[in-house]
Amino acid sequence: MTQVNNDQIRQNVRIRYEEVALQNEQTTSCCSPNKLGSESPAAISAKMGYSSEELNAVPDGANLGLGCGNPQAIAGLQPGETVLDLGSGGGFDCFLAARQVGTTGKVIGVDMTPAMISKARQNAENASVSNVEFRLGEIEHLPVADQTVDVIISNCVINLSPNKVQVFHDAFRVLRSSGRLAISDIVTTAELPEPIKNDLKDLYTGCISGASSISELTQMLEQNGFVDIQIEPKEESKSFIRDWVPGGNIDDYIVSAVIQAVKP
Repeated sequence: MTQVNNDQIRQNVRIRYEEVALQNEQTTSCCSPNKLGSESPAAISAKMGYSSEELNAVPDGANLGLGCGNPQAIAGLQPGETVLDLGSGGGFDCFLAARQVGTTGKVIGVDMTPAMISKARQNAENASVSNVEFRLGEIEHLPVADQTVDVIISNCVINLSPNKVQVFHDAFRVLRSSGRLAISDIVTTAELPEPIKNDLKDLYTGCISGASSISELTQMLEQNGFVDIQIEPKEESKSFIRDWVPGGNIDDYIVSAVIQAVKP
């Protein structure tokens, strides 16, 4: 894929999520090019594995109904840790992580969409959350210093990157030794049909066309130095994935997965 195509993909993604950030009522899943009717963000997130307690714990406006899983469930966050969220959106996962790491810990959210950063910062201010910081930047080139992060989380965002190898390269850079990845994302379970692969707008920004296979992701992680790699598909996610493209049988090709790895 050429640099021009990469830049166009990033621009398509940025435009899409700017629209999401500016909406008063979110009635679409990030991972869907189609409307999901009147489902609330809370109802969408409950399907992804978030508890009622988690859904009620975040500031109003932080949960935009984005994602394809719950990275909090696998992150094993501890008090005092520094957490980095790749593609932090309105700050939903950041605010949940902030509760777990406590006042001695810190959470950094990175997003390339200015409207999302503004929204997340306003959410933090409204809720008087002081151990969360939101930074504008691309996940391929993180605005984070070397070896300063204990845990990287992400929720259905890395599939949106046109250069996933660089994402994992920079993730490795910012992690401390023994730092870990705890990611929910989309993986392919079968070869995507050409019309889906070639849709670099709706289906790419809808977390479908940019998905990689488990073997491809494993290779990317290995070549960037990660060990203890575990990628676990979640078959139950097909129950909501099939709604992303009604009638398109998209669940025959993709599934949500838990992705974990460690920096030696």
